[in-house]
Amino acid sequence: MLARSEMTSILRSPHALQLTLALIKPDAVAHPLILEAVHQQILSNKFLIVRMRELLWRKEDCQRFYHEHEGRFFYQRLVEFMASGPIRAYILARQDAIQLWRKLMGPTRVFRARHIAPDSIRGSFGLTDTRNTTHGSDSAVSASREIAVFFPDFSEQRWYEEEEPQLRCGPVHYCPEGGIHCAAKTEGPGPA
Repeated sequence: MLARSEMTSILRSPHALQLTLALIKPDAVAHPLILEAVHQQILSNKFLIVRMRELLWRKEDCQRFYHEHEGRFFYQRLVEFMASGPIRAYILARQDAIQLWRKLMGPTRVFRARHIAPDSIRGSFGLTDTRNTTHGSDSAVSASREIAVFFPDFSEQRWYEEEEPQLRCGPVHYCPEGGIHCAAKTEGPGPA
């Protein structure tokens, strides 16, 4: 195990991969062509898919996740929508993953996304401000908290110790069956 100071130094490294949570909301998961198009955008924008899972979210889980919005006009509608069907959760990695995923998603408000960032995911596939196809963490602190909600068995510290150096230094292989990236097995020198 790395000491806390070593872990902090890895995270502050300008070359370290950053993790973010990406959610594909029920409006997109319900349409396989849209779901696949979003998945392909993730891959074509050079994000590494560290983990992926599909799940049905209970209303209580949605309420806990969005508790910071409780009392706002859209809260109940958002909770009902997110519990209305399957969602896909990803842990994505890349340098500046949070900022780049948010840019790829586009503005939260679909009307704005269509005018300012028409090629963004929300500009292309968003229906309304609630049914806007995707969610992404807005900070490293949020990413850690949100990843823990959707991937409770995932250890961020262990990932940075074991997987991050291999993924960052490559070579990397995408496994379509599992939908994730992993370090490619390199062939050692043959028998002497």
